[in-house]
Amino acid sequence: MTATKNRRIVIGDVHGYYEGLMTLLEAIAPNARDSVYFLGDLIDRGPQSFQVVELVRKNSYHCILGNHEQMLLNLFTNSQVSTSVVNAWLYSGGQATIASYPQANISQEHLEWFKSLPTHLDLGDIWLVHAGVNPSMSIEKQNSNQFCWVRDEFHSMQKPYFPNKQIIVGHTMTFTFPGVAPGKIVQGAGWLNIDTGAYHPRSGWLTGLDVTNNLVYQVNVFQNKLRTLPLEEAVTMLILDNPKLVGTRKYYR
Repeated sequence: MTATKNRRIVIGDVHGYYEGLMTLLEAIAPNARDSVYFLGDLIDRGPQSFQVVELVRKNSYHCILGNHEQMLLNLFTNSQVSTSVVNAWLYSGGQATIASYPQANISQEHLEWFKSLPTHLDLGDIWLVHAGVNPSMSIEKQNSNQFCWVRDEFHSMQKPYFPNKQIIVGHTMTFTFPGVAPGKIVQGAGWLNIDTGAYHPRSGWLTGLDVTNNLVYQVNVFQNKLRTLPLEEAVTMLILDNPKLVGTRKYYR
């Protein structure tokens, strides 16, 4: 498993697990020639969202907007939000995010950075987005509602959305797919999902994918385990004999 130079590294949903992310980055050891991309959901649920955001910002790593960053922005940049919207974010891990900031104050600097995050990145042969795309809509007609939140329509696709690009996503924890074990990456029609559920007690795995060398780096944030394996050993193919099965899963925001 010898790695080549000029790697493209894609990291799944961190959800505030700074220590686990540091362990993962130490294993990957990106250098100045490598490009590191985060799929969003840096924040919420884990204990150190502030530290994760600081790390990504200060290293000028690429990052796209996740639904958790979008929820935060909706609250802190909108003067009129309902109590139910506030409670939904707090229930989805927002309280841990607030607690991680100095004086429990989410800085304007971070808010402006969240605002600047793109909803997707086109890298030629791969296309990065947090949740996926709606296969019934053109890219031009889609926005953060699809890119940050879509699930069933995307996962149930019977053919790739792009003829010459692989979509890499997070957002939906892989063990919620039928027959997929915790820690496994899921491959569907033209897409890979690398959100292996770092925050969830059923999993704890945080994943980094070296796209250049087809290597998977994983750390378990609860057990402090680290492993590196070829992509083909880490992936489970999603076989949808009945696409409606996708919609029967339990989802997490």
